[in-house]
Amino acid sequence: MALTGFRSLLAAAAVAAMLAVAACGGGGGASGGGDATAAGPNGVDDGTTLTLWTRAPLEKQAKLLVEAYNATHQNTVELTVTPNDDYVAKVGAAAGAGGLPDLFAADIVYVPNWVQQGLFQDISDSIDGLPFKDAINAGHLAAGTYEGRAHVLPFVLDLSMLFWNKDLFREAGLDPEKPPATLEEYAAAAKAIQALGKPDTYGTATGLNCGGCLVFTWFPSIWAAGEQVMTPDGTQSLLASPTARQVYDTWRDLWQSGAVLPSSRDEAGPTWTAGFTEGKVGLMFYPATLLSSTQGFEVGVAGIPGPNGGSSTFVGGDGIGISKDSEKAPQAWNFLSWLMSEEAQVEVLGKNLDVVSRSDLADNKYAVSDPRLVTINEVAAAGETPVAINFQQAFNATNSPWLTLVRDAVLGTGADLDKNNDEITAVLSQQ
Repeated sequence: MALTGFRSLLAAAAVAAMLAVAACGGGGGASGGGDATAAGPNGVDDGTTLTLWTRAPLEKQAKLLVEAYNATHQNTVELTVTPNDDYVAKVGAAAGAGGLPDLFAADIVYVPNWVQQGLFQDISDSIDGLPFKDAINAGHLAAGTYEGRAHVLPFVLDLSMLFWNKDLFREAGLDPEKPPATLEEYAAAAKAIQALGKPDTYGTATGLNCGGCLVFTWFPSIWAAGEQVMTPDGTQSLLASPTARQVYDTWRDLWQSGAVLPSSRDEAGPTWTAGFTEGKVGLMFYPATLLSSTQGFEVGVAGIPGPNGGSSTFVGGDGIGISKDSEKAPQAWNFLSWLMSEEAQVEVLGKNLDVVSRSDLADNKYAVSDPRLVTINEVAAAGETPVAINFQQAFNATNSPWLTLVRDAVLGTGADLDKNNDEITAVLSQQ
């Protein structure tokens, strides 16, 4: 699962301190090993050994990519996979000691902060040289851009999508081929499935004690309405708007009706998708990377609807770049340029039923065999990736003000919505 990591605010603050030391004055363009394309647009493939770090949720995709690269290149990439909850601290400690690997991936919501701290080298000129630059996922590129210079490419994308159990839809008298087009229709479908009275089966599910789950799955409903969750500079929360209130009201009604899996109340992330995966939940907003895990029942896939229609997605996952400490930038770029190639995107990621990072490859030969994959790839191109330096502290951290807002709005009275929104702004605007 490529959701943003669920770490504590205390840990995030400690890591921020380490990164501040590592930045050596900050700025977004560490020099490292020099021009990544020094020996041509594809870098250098001369038998060099490169190191790459990633976090455990991306282990499957990372191993497939590294194995494919190593099998077809003189360079060799050595992959290190770190448990999700340990990854931020590991990167922070290595950055402070000048010991980052040649390449490392980062949860996309951490990328803006780490770019500004100078942990990634500037690869703008290299990216500009790619003939398909305009097809690369714009959200990930934007997250890694600072003062007009780009520092990361997409590594593995994960999207939030509307998944529905077609078997349960049929049982409830719903059209299994027609996804809900609005949040109102979503709620009606969940209640219809709940009314079946099937043992241990619920209309929908979510993670009401999981800030990362909630941004991943609820922000798109606001974007689908043509609105934003923050100001463009990522310093002010817009989560008390009339549209946002419609989202909270829908979920409060669902909770009070009994159509939400009861364990959703305290779900902090580890098992938030389990009910749907087991065929016990009618529909929910679900990670696209888990499509292959839905076995034994028929599943439909669509973008996440807004209160009155439209659709969107949170384009999550990880970005990847060349670290400030690497002295092998031309060789590291060779891996990155290959990562964006059709060979890697289609024959490795597409073949594994993963989302591709290039819109021009959305209907690749593997995707067309399953229309759901084409839908996921097409929605990815139109989705959004929120950018804020203090995103982790404001939204994902344990006891974040965003989590407080949602729990009050859905499980409580909602009387403190404006106050809680102001608390999110206070964290986002911290210098």
